[in-house]
Amino acid sequence: MDTIPLDYATLRLIWWLLLGILLIGFAVMDGFDLGVATLLPAVARTDEERRIVLNVIGPVWEGNQVWLILGGGAIFAAFPPLYAVSFSGFYIAMFLILVALILRPVGFKFRSKVPDPRWRAVWDWALFASGLVPSLVFGVAMGNVLLGVPFHFDDTLRVYYEGGLFGLLTPFALLCGLVSVAMLLMHGAGMLAMKTSGAVAERARRYGSIAAIATAVLFVIGGIWVARLDGYALQVAMDTAGPSNPLAKIAVAKPGAWMDNYARWPVTWLLPAIGVAGALLSAVLLRAGRAGLAFLASSASIIGIILTEGFATFPFLLPSSTQAGSSLTLWDASSSHMTLFIMLLATAFFLPIVLLYTAWVFRVLRGKVDGDGMGRNPNAY
Repeated sequence: MDTIPLDYATLRLIWWLLLGILLIGFAVMDGFDLGVATLLPAVARTDEERRIVLNVIGPVWEGNQVWLILGGGAIFAAFPPLYAVSFSGFYIAMFLILVALILRPVGFKFRSKVPDPRWRAVWDWALFASGLVPSLVFGVAMGNVLLGVPFHFDDTLRVYYEGGLFGLLTPFALLCGLVSVAMLLMHGAGMLAMKTSGAVAERARRYGSIAAIATAVLFVIGGIWVARLDGYALQVAMDTAGPSNPLAKIAVAKPGAWMDNYARWPVTWLLPAIGVAGALLSAVLLRAGRAGLAFLASSASIIGIILTEGFATFPFLLPSSTQAGSSLTLWDASSSHMTLFIMLLATAFFLPIVLLYTAWVFRVLRGKVDGDGMGRNPNAY
């Protein structure tokens, strides 16, 4: 271990930050795909308009989904207990997300195979579901992280999950789901307004500004609710470089504990402020026809909202609502020192490649999508 230049605690913190970056990357990049798909019935009234909307995201959605794969892979390799508990406890919810995401490529490919309006309408609604369902379920999942999840470990570290799908659908979790849906609608509308023109762009600006205001309002309501929830806290300071044993700590649930980090580090209040201000600014910019700036503002809002929860729950990754001591933290749910270091080297090599490739793709595909361009492109949807 002495040959590793970074100590165990530092590597654990780095991977917590990297996990946050990957989640933000997914929400910003694939988030607008989900938002555009959800907006499809609202912003497109004719077949040509629907084809324009689909061709905004059709060439890029596969590349954007890489962020989801990276995030899942990072959880699997860097925080195995978190992967085991979340992917088993949220199994049905994960299955719903996968079914919805599978509908997306199927819808893109099958929709154009038959010119019958009824055939295309079926796949248009399937594409709508492929955007709405993941947007809602991801938000519900983040809400349940704040509430705590009903699992515990026995003395041999075997995990037991005591909940079900409907147990996840509490009022607070559903509010978080609505925040997620509104946030991604706002983001998708910014992309549509930037990449289209005419009636589609006008409708996107209108619906996007409404979604942006809803994002800010729902996020503030959620924040007030969180301040009154039972949060989780460590009773005794942990050994941040100790072995990964979730039972080797004392944790408790107490009212308002999720606000402790904001009292400890007042600068973190900037994060929820960015979440609200970014959404409101996006609404104003969409109304003003500044779609590119609106998209940047919605991206900032997404970053602020995700980081708000991340810093509120730090150092917890997944609290247990049935046995607080079984809660997972970044200090006791990580892989080994060597594994984290090797993964960090791989990430330092591959993540810049992903970023450069993404930037190149969007540079190649710059410009607006219109009917004339689709007519000249045999690969258009």
